[in-house]
Amino acid sequence: MEQLTVDLGARSYPILIGDGLIRSIGEHVAPLLKRPRTMIVTDAHVADHYLVPLGTALAMENISFSSFVLDPGEATKSWAGLARLTEWLIGEGIERSDHVIALGGGVIGDLVGFACSIVKRGCQFIQVPTTLLAQVDSSVGGKTAINVAAGKNMIGAFHQPALVVIDPTTLETLPRRDLAAGYAEVIKYGLIDDAAFFAWCEAHGGALLAGDSAARHKAIAHSVAAKARIVAADERETQDIRALLNLGHSFGHALEAATGYSDKLLHGEAVAAGMALAHRFSAVQGLCPGADADRVAAHLAAVGLPNDLASAGVEADGAALAAHMAHDKKVRGGKLPLILTRGIGQSFVTDEFGLKVVGEFLERERTR
Repeated sequence: MEQLTVDLGARSYPILIGDGLIRSIGEHVAPLLKRPRTMIVTDAHVADHYLVPLGTALAMENISFSSFVLDPGEATKSWAGLARLTEWLIGEGIERSDHVIALGGGVIGDLVGFACSIVKRGCQFIQVPTTLLAQVDSSVGGKTAINVAAGKNMIGAFHQPALVVIDPTTLETLPRRDLAAGYAEVIKYGLIDDAAFFAWCEAHGGALLAGDSAARHKAIAHSVAAKARIVAADERETQDIRALLNLGHSFGHALEAATGYSDKLLHGEAVAAGMALAHRFSAVQGLCPGADADRVAAHLAAVGLPNDLASAGVEADGAALAAHMAHDKKVRGGKLPLILTRGIGQSFVTDEFGLKVVGEFLERERTR
């Protein structure tokens, strides 16, 4: 088992990474509990594989639990889903010192985290991510939210977990498409500020997706360490440090909105296309070498991820996509900060380019 720490002073918490951790999770959860009781929230797909092993591990430490199984998919991360979950938690007699276990991918982690941030003005929760995307990104850092009609993650709060338990063996039951979508977030850490790690991804990404255990451990540990460092430096995104984690997301969220936040385009797939677009826009503006933008697009294509509007299945015109971006929660003073790049591993934040320029670029992308 490998242990990392998100260093936030008195609110610091450990991240445990190791094969089979779900089957021994009770010994890690027990010390956190004021009473030997917890609640597990998951979705139907994950429950089929991991609810019984997790429950058995808790029972071995004499921890009782109740469980709430939600429908899988982004539609659950909504006002309706939040209402159902909060009512259930209150009905279960949750106390502020209790710890709710979020067992699942980013949808479950985001929803449970947000619910725990508001129920009784704040309860504790534990992240047990079962998808690659959640393991390397959404389970760490305390961003919790739901989606609304105006955009993705528009209603939410910063609420850090008490513990993150990552069991890479859960990836063995993950569909290949979902695995690849999560891998997009792994690539992101190389593109932000670590060109050597992006080169590692080019060399080992195929093996990771094919089931190589060592490659998966390396990718997870490296990504989590990178995110923990960034979150510790800028927890609430008040500087431009944590904002770099949004590389590809402003473009990507617009693509998700244009496809109705549906299975037509998974979040990680949208981020992949968004990262390619951010590099291509940077190249068009003379900020980064065109060869670097091409290299990013080539690696995404090599692992089966979208790298432009066409491969993402997006048919909306540039003006419509720019209009979606105008609702981005990162807009400040009427301007949308974009994460652009001077080359692989050289991302930066700028609000120099207005949405009109971005919309014109996206329209050219649509018709090229």
